[in-house]
Amino acid sequence: MDNATMLQILSNQRNELLYDMSQPVVERREESLIRLDSNLAQVVMGVRRSGKSTICKSVLRKSGKPYAYVNFDDERLSRLESDDYDRLLENLYRVYGDFDVLFMDEIQNITEWHLFVNRLLRQGMHILITGSNSRLLSNELATHLTGRNHPIEIYPFSFSEYCDLKGVDGSSFSTRDVAFQKNAFDEYMRNGGFPEIAKGQEESFPYVSNLVSNILQNDIIRRYGIKYRETFRNFAKHAFNIAPFEVNYAKLSEDFKLKSSHTSENYIGYLESAYLLVLLHKYSTKSRIRMTERKAYTVDTAIMNSRQDAMSGDNLGWRLETIVYLELLRRYRNMAMDIYYLKDRSAGCDFLVARGAEVVECIQVSWDISAEKTFDREVRGLGKAAEITGCDRLTLLTYEDRREVPGISVIPVYEWLLGK
Repeated sequence: MDNATMLQILSNQRNELLYDMSQPVVERREESLIRLDSNLAQVVMGVRRSGKSTICKSVLRKSGKPYAYVNFDDERLSRLESDDYDRLLENLYRVYGDFDVLFMDEIQNITEWHLFVNRLLRQGMHILITGSNSRLLSNELATHLTGRNHPIEIYPFSFSEYCDLKGVDGSSFSTRDVAFQKNAFDEYMRNGGFPEIAKGQEESFPYVSNLVSNILQNDIIRRYGIKYRETFRNFAKHAFNIAPFEVNYAKLSEDFKLKSSHTSENYIGYLESAYLLVLLHKYSTKSRIRMTERKAYTVDTAIMNSRQDAMSGDNLGWRLETIVYLELLRRYRNMAMDIYYLKDRSAGCDFLVARGAEVVECIQVSWDISAEKTFDREVRGLGKAAEITGCDRLTLLTYEDRREVPGISVIPVYEWLLGK
């Protein structure tokens, strides 16, 4: 790439950045985790279009620090090689003047990016980067930036953030505002939390369908050189259709006539690395079981139904469970706490929240507990979890039911999501 073209691209990106930073945004809880004065690279990771760039721009704007910005999601810049990076840095100084923070968006698209980042860190530059492929970033961070990075995971809007966007008062208990909260939750459960859908800028079905298709093609098939592309696409669609599901690699390989369970394990790993699936480990005192037995959830409920050949959206209980798991990830993953599921021969519990070896809360999720059989099953699962873990903080989340149960908090999910 000639120097004039590079300079023009960076100048145009600066104009786009200034426009974006002038627009109102919803404050995200992950903003508080980004430390621009740190000597560690701040690495913001998550599924494409989840708001990673917006969060970073908001943090930069509020900080008042001089910064520079480059977006490697531009196909022209994605072809840069390591020999071009000094020239890139020179042109950034020409466009922005002197700066303390360098923000590099979708950095996984360029080769040997980790070497560039490492060199800048040694020179005392403060680095903020985003990426949409956890495996690629994590491998290179672990190898080349050991101890010099601070990873932060981002998910699409939480329900609380969705209410902020829609102007719904999530803290009010008035009849009017509670009605608005319930309506907002129904919309959120149906449409999910991708920011551009939530803002009404895009229609859910074509947007999510195209997004998933592009991620499968560009972030997985092309990056990992998958040979049987159509088989992989069908495998991915099936995973989204049946989520949440307990992962059985042998069964998946048999269903799609794959060579071995190792292939299906790779496929699940690719979907996880691109943040289309998020995995949940089984609770056990045995490390082997915790590491090998897992459930898979989609990263947003929109992926469950806003696609071609999707029918799982009719199962409202699955959607409710997915929303709760994603909220637990938002609340606890960046706090070095673990989340598990419990499955025993006689009962099960959807989520256990643990701090090290101590389980601090057991959570069961059920769409409707009006039937006595269903209610008894959910309570039995919580009782089993309490017996096994010794935890006495038991929560049963429902769509809208509440009742007094000794030792168990039974509350609607929308209230729990709002912290009420």
